[in-house]
Amino acid sequence: MSSPPSLVVEGLAFAYPDGHQALYGVDLTVGRGERVAVLGPNGAGKTTLVLHLNGILTGGRGRVEVAGLPVAKTNLAEIRRRVGIVFQDPDDQLFMPTVREDVAFGPANLGLRGPELADRIEEALALVGMAGYADRPPHHLSYGQRRRVAVATVLAMRPEILVLDEPSSNLDPASRRELADILLALPVTILMVTHDLPYALQLCPRAVILDDGVIVRDAPTYDLLCDDATMAAHRLELPFGFDPRTVARPTG
Repeated sequence: MSSPPSLVVEGLAFAYPDGHQALYGVDLTVGRGERVAVLGPNGAGKTTLVLHLNGILTGGRGRVEVAGLPVAKTNLAEIRRRVGIVFQDPDDQLFMPTVREDVAFGPANLGLRGPELADRIEEALALVGMAGYADRPPHHLSYGQRRRVAVATVLAMRPEILVLDEPSSNLDPASRRELADILLALPVTILMVTHDLPYALQLCPRAVILDDGVIVRDAPTYDLLCDDATMAAHRLELPFGFDPRTVARPTG
C-alpha cells in the first residue's frame, strides 16, 4: 500500500473576520519528496494558504490533510511537527541565547532529552552546514547563516513538509547559492512561496500560480516561466536579462 501524499488541499475557502475573502476554493496535492513553488502576485492568498497548512488559520471551508492526517484541532500538535514553516525573516524564529538552544527548542518541547536531543540538534545543524556553530549566539551570525539556522530549527522536528516563505530574500549571491545547494539535498517535501522566479526554477520542478484566491495554473516551472501570456496575466515578471529558455530544463 502506497503512502499518502505529503499534502492534500481540497476546496479550501477562507474569509477573514473583516469580510475579505482570501481563498475561494484551492485544490492542491503534493506528493512525498516533491518540491513545488507557489507563485503569484501580492495579495493572491499565498500566506493565507500557508497558514492553513499547520492550523494557524482555521474555520474556513474545505479540507487539508498532511500525510493523511486531517488538519484539525485534535491533531494540531502532530500537524505542527509535520509541517515546518520557515518564515521570511530568520529573526522571527531565533530567540534563544545560542544556536544549540534555538535548534533544541522544538524537540525539547516534544519531550526529547539527553543524547537523543543532542543527536537531533547535531543532525539538523549538519543538514544545513552549520555544525560548527552550535555554541554561537544567533545574533553574531551573518544573515545567510541565521537563515540556515532557522531552517535547522524546523528540520530538528523531522517534518513531513518544509514550507519556505521567500527563502532567498535579502541573501547575497553566495548565501543564495549555498542555501539552494542545501535545499536541493534535503530528503523532505518542499513547498516554497517566492517571488524569486529564477530560484523557483532552480529548486522546484513544479510550480503553481495562486491568484485571486484560486490556483490558476499547475505545471512544470520551466513551462510556466516560458509562457509569456500566463506570466503577464498574473503580474509575474522575470528579472531583467533572465531568460528561462537559455537555462537547461530541470530534471527533478
